[in-house]
Amino acid sequence: MKHFRQGSIILAVLLCFCACRPQAVPQAAAPSPPRLDDTPRIAVISAFELEFNALLDLASPDKAYEMQGRLVYTAELGGQPVVLAASGVSMVNAAMTTQWLLDHFDIQAVVVSGIAGGANPQLAVGDVVVPARWAQYQEAVFARETGDGWDTAWYGDDYGNFGMIFPQPVEAHSPEGQKSIFWFDVDPALLEAARQAAETVNLDRCTYLVVCLEEEPRVEIGGSGVSGQAFINNKSYREWVWNSLAASAMDMESAAVAQVAYSNQVPFIAFRALSDLAGGEEGDNQMLLYMKLAAKNSASLVEQFLIAWGETQPVGVNGGGSS
Repeated sequence: MKHFRQGSIILAVLLCFCACRPQAVPQAAAPSPPRLDDTPRIAVISAFELEFNALLDLASPDKAYEMQGRLVYTAELGGQPVVLAASGVSMVNAAMTTQWLLDHFDIQAVVVSGIAGGANPQLAVGDVVVPARWAQYQEAVFARETGDGWDTAWYGDDYGNFGMIFPQPVEAHSPEGQKSIFWFDVDPALLEAARQAAETVNLDRCTYLVVCLEEEPRVEIGGSGVSGQAFINNKSYREWVWNSLAASAMDMESAAVAQVAYSNQVPFIAFRALSDLAGGEEGDNQMLLYMKLAAKNSASLVEQFLIAWGETQPVGVNGGGSS
């Protein structure tokens, strides 16, 4: 009887909490962020100063704006009106910067330019990769080890695993609703312009220290790229990324930008020049030696891409998609 009374009291308290608590009052929609510039532009985003400066060296800056303590520039690059921004390294910084640019400028397409680690064994340092799709491959389940293998709980194993690590799709939102997405597609028209640009671009083979690559760099259009919070300097992990996901480039920003572009229904593309082989080198990681060359090669291809885009598509045409 005592236990019954205690249960009744607890039930009454719960019912009172549900019935008596104040109901949420609908709030008026927040005002739109102020538009800083009304010119339709292409956003070109890099992660850090060296990548940003490679773009700025090719651009004709117009005006500087402050973004969360950093400067962004409206400019002309490749004959196109752009806004240039350095996001800061890694996924959250890249996503925040992309949304800030979309909120404050009339952005017609989002472009990423920078360096990456290479996973494709057919590619070399200095090559520029322009994947057709990007995944957030470190959005993952760390599975429980059992006598029979791995227990991923209610999560899937569609994308393979590296030991206990099982990559998962991300929850993505857009005006069309919520979707579970692993691969975010690059806009096909932007990819075609990149393909045209690859035929005219001149890529550097030697660093400013006159250290030269064994072969002339080349451009790979298509395939896959992956992004995550971790810097990769591990040969086994690199090999797994290539064998399981066929991703040529591994970086820390592009797929985050892709998701924000998807949610805002703005076309997206990323250019990544290989500064290192993500631990696949015979000796030490080569990023510090070749990152300036790689950043310049990526920026050079972006410039030619913007020229090609301007010849075929007027700024102001939106598209894009995902899978």
